[in-house]
Amino acid sequence: MRQTNLTGESAEYVSAREELQQAEIELMRHRERVADLRRRLPLGPVVDDYVFEEGPADLEAGDTPVQTVRLGELFTRPGRDLIVYHLMYGKKQTEPCPMCTMWCDGFNGVARHIAQNVDLAIVVAADLPALRAHARNRKWTNLRLLSAGASTFKYDLGSEDTEGYQDSTVSVFTRDDDGSVRHFYSVHPRMSEDIDERGIDLYSPVWHLLDLTRRGRGDWNAALGY
Repeated sequence: MRQTNLTGESAEYVSAREELQQAEIELMRHRERVADLRRRLPLGPVVDDYVFEEGPADLEAGDTPVQTVRLGELFTRPGRDLIVYHLMYGKKQTEPCPMCTMWCDGFNGVARHIAQNVDLAIVVAADLPALRAHARNRKWTNLRLLSAGASTFKYDLGSEDTEGYQDSTVSVFTRDDDGSVRHFYSVHPRMSEDIDERGIDLYSPVWHLLDLTRRGRGDWNAALGY
């Protein structure tokens, strides 16, 4: 299929663009196969009903009370899955991760669309007042924000090591009819020796828009302020 109606395209350009389009079609079909393999995963293991801390948007250091919520209570109704994004903030990660923050900026923008199908929560190891302060600065008004610093949740799911260093991770959970919560799927940025930080790029549109351009991503990285 011709991509544009522009005049002046060279034969070399048309040939290269057609080759690229075929590669794009193959990539889309391969992504569909990967998604199908993910959906076909067997039932994962039952996990602990971890406890998180949750509080109001205006929570500040020293404020009380801070309420607690269990993992199983993050499912808002039967038949829904739960997506948890592990934001790198807390313990050895003394400042919010700029890249994770960029991800959550995007999640905040599309949260109401996601909520039509699944539940979504952002979890950090930082204390809740610090998380809420960061959320106010970023204007995250549509995200469920939780602290897991007092539990082993992040360590058990592989987003925290024994020394408290943090990693960004996406985890998906399901809930049985009896209320038991199962781990379904987790993915990390570092997927192999040659894929160091790009394992979850699919979940942010920023990279895909940059990849459309001639310059591509270059050496650009997200920052907390520009």
